[in-house]
Amino acid sequence: MRSLELLAPAKNLECGIAAIDHGADAVYIGAAKFGARVAAGNSVDDIRQLCHYAHQFAAKVYVTVNTIIYDDELKATEQLILELQEAGVDAILVQDMGLLTCQLSTFNCQLSTVNFHASTQTDNRTAEKVRWLRSLGFRRVVLARELSVEEIAAIHREVPDVELEVFVHGALCVSYSGLCYASQYCFGRSANRGACAQVCRMKFDLLDADGRELEHQRHLLSLKDLNQSAHLEELIQAGAVSFKIEGRLKDATYVKNVVAAYSQRLDSIIAKHPDDYCRASKGRCTYTFTPNLKKTFNRGFTTYFLHGRQPDIFSPDTPKAMGEFVGTVKELRRDSFNVAGTAAFANGDGLCFINQEHELEGFRVNRAEGNRLFPQQMPRNLRPGTALYRNNDMEFERLLSRQSSVRKIPVTMTLAATPDGFSLSALGATASIACEHQQAEKPQRDNIVRQLSKLGGTPYECSGVEMPADFNYFIPSSLLVDLRRQWVEAVNSVTSSPNPTGATSKTSNPALPAPHYDYPYLYNIANRQAQQFYGVKEPTAYELHGGDGPLMQCRHCLQYAMGYCVKHGGQKPTYKYPLYLRLGDGRRFRLEFDCKHCQMNVYAE
Repeated sequence: MRSLELLAPAKNLECGIAAIDHGADAVYIGAAKFGARVAAGNSVDDIRQLCHYAHQFAAKVYVTVNTIIYDDELKATEQLILELQEAGVDAILVQDMGLLTCQLSTFNCQLSTVNFHASTQTDNRTAEKVRWLRSLGFRRVVLARELSVEEIAAIHREVPDVELEVFVHGALCVSYSGLCYASQYCFGRSANRGACAQVCRMKFDLLDADGRELEHQRHLLSLKDLNQSAHLEELIQAGAVSFKIEGRLKDATYVKNVVAAYSQRLDSIIAKHPDDYCRASKGRCTYTFTPNLKKTFNRGFTTYFLHGRQPDIFSPDTPKAMGEFVGTVKELRRDSFNVAGTAAFANGDGLCFINQEHELEGFRVNRAEGNRLFPQQMPRNLRPGTALYRNNDMEFERLLSRQSSVRKIPVTMTLAATPDGFSLSALGATASIACEHQQAEKPQRDNIVRQLSKLGGTPYECSGVEMPADFNYFIPSSLLVDLRRQWVEAVNSVTSSPNPTGATSKTSNPALPAPHYDYPYLYNIANRQAQQFYGVKEPTAYELHGGDGPLMQCRHCLQYAMGYCVKHGGQKPTYKYPLYLRLGDGRRFRLEFDCKHCQMNVYAE
């Protein structure tokens, strides 16, 4: 039976607990340093608390240490990893291969027990790369977002003993992860160091070789958000075991809604195949709301390359959240307008629309009277027939601002008499009390079940108490309470340690690659230990020396998006090559269309 894992993001401890409460089987979170989201750091103490909470449900905690590391940071990184190991984390996601050679150091031999996962930052898009990572000892690899279901299946067939983690929801990077240097080039902020300035969300002009403007100031590299909620079963059949939600900068309401939505979908798949799949953690969630992915931050949804190349994957009009479609403008008045549609509105709702200049305009509803809306200020470019979207649903936000889910582990307890008292067993934990056996003068079973079932404030709920058919003892309620309390303490001690089973990877004694002296900046070699690992003469990372190769490698292709890809049935281009992207400050970037690999590369001019 295959364990399936829903992996949720955690900006902080609050979000991590919310993710577990709403159905996550695992959480990934950043430490104070060296994570690919520099703005989402957490103390080791907070991570320790999250581990304690998650392990009650046999859920896991993974920590991102997935930036490239400089020489003067190696000692601090090694110390952080040791502290995270002591805090009880289940695995650490890494990009920098120098951390593997850290483990070979006699001084840092403790690191050989740390479980590492290969982050998507290591550019994992081929079976050859996954097989190589497997040879280093990795048992879990986070695949590139760009892969199709067929490509994932092919990797699983060729490297079946590696656990495959795939992204299923959230923001998309336009470049293959780990191979984007545009932010470093433009602003000195490295995406490989957790400080991406999101160049891909900016406006560009598109020019041909003669300087003719094909597109003016549009978000040509800004992708829609990923949504594979309707395709989880395909990904499972392809061999994926962990389904990752993006969002380590998102708030708790985002986490609650998205995790609940995917958890319900995963449960429905397992219900259809109970002999084949199970959840990787324990517990059953009860929600006070109906999850709805359209109501949470999104730039419009795409399945990206799940079924091959598709035309509608980017959002050239805006990089901001559009939300759900709620209707069209019907009639305008001086201070209000009405909406044709079936949506219900509330005071404070945030609405938006794309105006005639292809710009996103947003406004807040001051008062809603049915489908007649009174904005705080009438939008200047609103017109009859305009499509409206709601990017902030006040009623939904209110629901999620309160406790919106309870997660409990169903427990069937076994009560038995012992030579000197009674024992209570469940979930591999046993508690006992010493007392004299007294025969009951009247039936006691109902009181026994009632007292032992009072598990409020714990992760457990009693689904039954089993007793021998001839069990007819009187046990004072105070002793039953004490027995229940001791059992809770015993089971918590069992679950408080890291889960020793499941999707982790031990990278002790990794097999080093053969010496090679042509590893360019694309290998992100930034320290002497990575230099030792690859066998190069010096670190070659772009952040240290620059480079003349591509700043981005993208599966998203503007030529295809404009309908000029002859390979995919488009019309013959009428422009002159090469094409260029131009930022508002005048900087230009040459586009290379690598049709052999169906890829668009972006170069600094």
